[in-house]
Amino acid sequence: MDNFQSIVNGQVPVLVDFYATWCAPCRMQSPIIKQVKETVGDMATVIKINVDANETLAAKYGISSIPTLLIIKNGEVVWRASGVQQADVLVQKIKEFATV
Repeated sequence: MDNFQSIVNGQVPVLVDFYATWCAPCRMQSPIIKQVKETVGDMATVIKINVDANETLAAKYGISSIPTLLIIKNGEVVWRASGVQQADVLVQKIKEFATV
C-alpha cells in the first residue's frame, strides 16, 4: 500500500486489519470490520492490509499472527490486538482514541 504512511500519520485514528485470504479467522473478522466501518463513519479510517502482498509493512509492525488489528494515530500504534475482535470493542476503542 503506497500511501499507507500518509494515511496513518493523520490525527484521525486508523483501524488497520492485517489479514490473509487463506486465514479462516480473518474471514470471520472481515464482516465485523465492515460493520465497524459503517458504524464509525468519518470518525476513523478503516483499512485492510493483506500480509502476503505487503510483507515489508507486516514486518515493520511485527505482525506474527493474523488477524492482527492496530489503531494508529499520528503515526503511533495506540492499540493492538490479535485474533478476532468484536465490533463493540473496536467501536469503543476508536471512539476512545478519536477524542484524545
